[in-house]
Amino acid sequence: MTALSAGSRLAGGYLDAPFAALAHRGFSRRGLENSMAAFAAARDLGLHYVETDAHATADGVAVALHDASLDRTTDAHGRVADLPWRAVRAARIGGEEPVPALEDVLGTWPDLRVNVDVKSAAAAEPVARAIERTRAHDRVCVASFSASRRLATVARLSRPVTVSGARGAVLGMLVAGRARLDALARLATRGVDCLQVPVRGGWVRVVDSAFVRAAHRAGVAVHAWTVNDTATMHRLLDLGVDGIVTDRADLLRDVLLARGMWS
Repeated sequence: MTALSAGSRLAGGYLDAPFAALAHRGFSRRGLENSMAAFAAARDLGLHYVETDAHATADGVAVALHDASLDRTTDAHGRVADLPWRAVRAARIGGEEPVPALEDVLGTWPDLRVNVDVKSAAAAEPVARAIERTRAHDRVCVASFSASRRLATVARLSRPVTVSGARGAVLGMLVAGRARLDALARLATRGVDCLQVPVRGGWVRVVDSAFVRAAHRAGVAVHAWTVNDTATMHRLLDLGVDGIVTDRADLLRDVLLARGMWS
């Protein structure tokens, strides 16, 4: 039984594919994460899903960037929140690719489904504005480790979008799965369409058969991250997960092709 067949809050749109193969920050073997080139490479592989992150510049532009600063991934320095868009867009990821505006990621590929991890409270309004301007509601999943950031984002939207649960929902599902408390699972994931979770959290295995079954009974999809080896991919697929987030989109594509799951 898939999460959707169990009765997802939002049928169709972002979650209407049989399986979500998510390219983590796009696909690049050269470290060009969250660049337009990386998203284009994922699309060229045939993937319909990408994962990205969003921060906001000082003048309110949502940008696709994981870190709060430019230091690690670009040739520039400084916190994104302290810099205007003109300075951030001049930075080059890996010395090559510009930092993209989220609006450009959403607008360039009209059929691309984009998982957006809202990384700061200040990014909520700019992320919502990018979704509104591109009318990407039915192909976006809004996620955040913070439920308040996610709620602040979706509250600014004119139409519903798919949403991923935060830490509280994941913890509730962990307890519910092990104790077979379906009422708790439904309560923990009220208003949530999917749970995007690590395979393990420290010493705790998060994604196991009990977790997946409990989520599906609650009508919630399970996406596991960040999985870069084929053995783990196969094991997760055997458990019935609904999506995998990976840096190795090429490997995941080959695994899905071998299992007759590629579409």
